[in-house]
Amino acid sequence: MNARQLGALVLLSALWGVSYLFIRVAVPQLGPFFLMGLRVALAVLALTLYAVAISRLPKFRGRLRQFLALGTVNSAIPFSLIAIAEIELPASLAAILNSTTALFVAGVAALWIRETLTVTKVAGLLLGIIGVAALMGWTPLPLTGAVLLSVGAMLAASLSYAVGGVYAKRTFEGVPSLTMAIGQQAGAAVVLLPLAAANVPDRVPSPAAALSVLGLALLSTTVAYLLYFYLIRTAGPTKTLTVTFLIPAFGLFFGVVFLDEPVGPGTFAGLCIILASVALVNGIHPWRRKMKA
Repeated sequence: MNARQLGALVLLSALWGVSYLFIRVAVPQLGPFFLMGLRVALAVLALTLYAVAISRLPKFRGRLRQFLALGTVNSAIPFSLIAIAEIELPASLAAILNSTTALFVAGVAALWIRETLTVTKVAGLLLGIIGVAALMGWTPLPLTGAVLLSVGAMLAASLSYAVGGVYAKRTFEGVPSLTMAIGQQAGAAVVLLPLAAANVPDRVPSPAAALSVLGLALLSTTVAYLLYFYLIRTAGPTKTLTVTFLIPAFGLFFGVVFLDEPVGPGTFAGLCIILASVALVNGIHPWRRKMKA
């Protein structure tokens, strides 16, 4: 990975990490469905304008139902669940919990497309469960019923992302990345905009909430997806996967610095255990490289 790709990877991690802060600020005022409806609608508009500017307007070629399905499971459902969860959960905790997506991918791929579930992957999955238990068992956040339901919503969002990722791998091979980005967000908009229209807030949002919406839609969705597909194309999916390890770190940083969120030893212990489990599931063993060197 060259310096340009590394810079794009770090920037992508920061943009996806800060999305949890944007959601945490805006969702109490706008509600989860209205916020996410705005997110995908603005992202579709911005991505389409970009496609027009570079003369690459996408052609969906009879894939409307497929993009609707992808937008539902890979954007509409997880976006909404994360927003619902962050009514109760700190942004930092939400970011860490969402890193379990890579663990769910291993399970979904094994069941759906018969990818081999090795002993190492199983060990990683079990370690991930331990990591979530450690994270919640030692969190400074009171474990009320609403908090536990919100944790469940975050894990369900991770599962939805996993299903969406495997579905995309099976269904959209060879489809241009910009077409994927626009099609997915447009599919999500079809689902979310009616829900957004039915849940319009009765108060004008604060400047902080309004700026968070713009940041979420334009930075954490539009720019982030363009960076993501740039890395997939130039660096490959394996190296791009390392973004999984950086997002929760950025989410934790932004939550603590800008929202003064509480963290304790359990937060860092849970983070490290979950990231170790993700490394096992994805076959990333840095210690082996050192030994071979």
